[in-house]
Amino acid sequence: MPLIARRTLSLLGLVLVLLLPASAALAHEEREVKLPDGTGSVPVYRQGEPDLLVCKTDKSDFQRRIAKFPDELRQRNLRLFARCQKEGFRHLQEAVDRVDGPGMNIAILPGLYLEEPGQPAPTGECADLKARWSSWGYQILSYEQQVQCPHNQNLVAILGKKDLQIEGTGAGPLDVIIDAQYRKLNAIRADMTDGVYFRNFTAQRTTFNSLYILATDGFVIDRMLTRWNDEYGFLTFASDHGLYTDCESYGNGDSGIYPGSASNINDGLGYEVPRYAIEIRRCKSHHNMVGYSGTAGDSVWVHDSEFWGNLAGATMDSAFPGHPGLPQNHAKFENNKIYDNNAAYYEHVRDGTCAKPPAERGYEKGVVCPQIGLPPGSGIITAGGNWNVFRNNQIWGHDNAAFNLMAVPAFIRGEEAWDKQFDTSHHNLYTGNLLKDNGADVYWDGQGSANCWEGVRVASPAALPGCGATGPARVVAEPVKLVQMYLCNDYSIGERRLPGGCWWFGSSGLARVEVQLALGGSVVLALMAVLLWRRRLRSRWALPLTVVGLAGLALDVLGALDGYSVLPAAALALTGLWLLGAGWIMRGAFGWFTVVLGVLHLVDAFDRAVWMLPLIPIGPGWIRGLLTGVWVLCAVVVVAPRRRAEREEAAA
Repeated sequence: MPLIARRTLSLLGLVLVLLLPASAALAHEEREVKLPDGTGSVPVYRQGEPDLLVCKTDKSDFQRRIAKFPDELRQRNLRLFARCQKEGFRHLQEAVDRVDGPGMNIAILPGLYLEEPGQPAPTGECADLKARWSSWGYQILSYEQQVQCPHNQNLVAILGKKDLQIEGTGAGPLDVIIDAQYRKLNAIRADMTDGVYFRNFTAQRTTFNSLYILATDGFVIDRMLTRWNDEYGFLTFASDHGLYTDCESYGNGDSGIYPGSASNINDGLGYEVPRYAIEIRRCKSHHNMVGYSGTAGDSVWVHDSEFWGNLAGATMDSAFPGHPGLPQNHAKFENNKIYDNNAAYYEHVRDGTCAKPPAERGYEKGVVCPQIGLPPGSGIITAGGNWNVFRNNQIWGHDNAAFNLMAVPAFIRGEEAWDKQFDTSHHNLYTGNLLKDNGADVYWDGQGSANCWEGVRVASPAALPGCGATGPARVVAEPVKLVQMYLCNDYSIGERRLPGGCWWFGSSGLARVEVQLALGGSVVLALMAVLLWRRRLRSRWALPLTVVGLAGLALDVLGALDGYSVLPAAALALTGLWLLGAGWIMRGAFGWFTVVLGVLHLVDAFDRAVWMLPLIPIGPGWIRGLLTGVWVLCAVVVVAPRRRAEREEAAA
């Protein structure tokens, strides 16, 4: 594409981005960190007797908790309890503070751990740290400040420990519970803790994350449960050589599983890569805003896991600044079950439930407070990502679409270089997936190149590029979808702002912005059609052509109500036939202009329903829409009543 054309389109993208609501810039914020150098490895579970023990002192309560354990496990816990009474600790933080070298194991015996010493609000110097405040109301502390004041934000702080293993000794994760009681940002923070291994316990009830692993090369989350948090269940950030296995998370206002800014080890490669930075296997994430999410979720392999009962199943994006590794690339989802993600959690924002203090919202009773705006009823959403593979997944029961792909200009993540503005939504591969009982298989905004789909039946646009075929390379999304994204991104949970006109938040019928746009345009064109028929068209075909045009305009409104049907393309085709015929009858400059506009309508219909044209940088809808506006102005002049003298002169 010529340089001037690229810069013109980039300027258009910049204008659109500058119009985006301020809420679109908010997300998880953290200190500036570097991705690991990749020299670590995934830690291996160590069996044997623990080095340090954590337990409570109430023997009757302990015996009640282990009463139904298998005999061998119950006897082991009794032995560990007796030892712990002599040499153990009553709080996990106390044991962590005693770790004096790599390779140590901490065992936590069944019980409820409130970590009372870490609960109080900061005092003294810790109450007056000099650090930037995030958009979410917490300070962005440096690592040194975390060491200085470990409990400003964390119930349990694990800082700089190496090869540490922490394991619950119960029969399942719920036998050991670390409970922040909504008094801390994080229940457990593991910061710069290469080789850390968490196994078999629960962390819950925070104002941000249950388990947070940061700037770590080598970690395992094994048989862990997290739940009932304002934001995330599991959050791993700027880390490498990670493994989530057999985990579960639910009741979170953002996502259950968030591998954000996973190490960007495969940037510049194709679909085949030597390894993935993080593997997620056999995990279950349900009844959250979204089951899985990852800004800059690079080189993450998610397989044999289940995501259900969320507002949306999974998302990955390049939409938020301050995340190393953008734009997002090289996630692989395969052999997962993603189903029935249709939760109506925005109602809790609308009715004021989410404005209450976290402890009063009712998370334990099923309330979820969505932190960002998303299209509910979606299986997997990719908002600006490249070289992702979605293979052999079972995706069913979604009211919206199984797959949702949209582009995100680089301006949104704070990068202003011209050559980066259209660097997302390329080379995403969808193949071998079993899709059934979804509102549609695919929703795509049309931007991007070398994306391909197999096995798709219902989609918007209907003419998706198949794998192995030459597909389009569009730099701007379809205009109506772009307007919809602009509007819907004005969501704010803090201000209880649910944008009107957006179906994401409950607008339906004529209240939807896309229906309003279609209706407004159709009414104007219908008026022009009738006036042209009455005043300019002199042919026996005039009335039939006008009827065809009016039918097309009516279908355009109906098509806006159901964008996954053939109605939008049929509406364009009928409207194009009317314009083509009317222009041919009128001739002259305006007549030939009308013919050109009719051809553009037919080309747009073909592009949507039959084959997306591969050699144009913007969709026909952009050119058609802009020229339609000019045509309406010309039509007003053409059909305007003329003075008698002008009519007589014209007749002579």
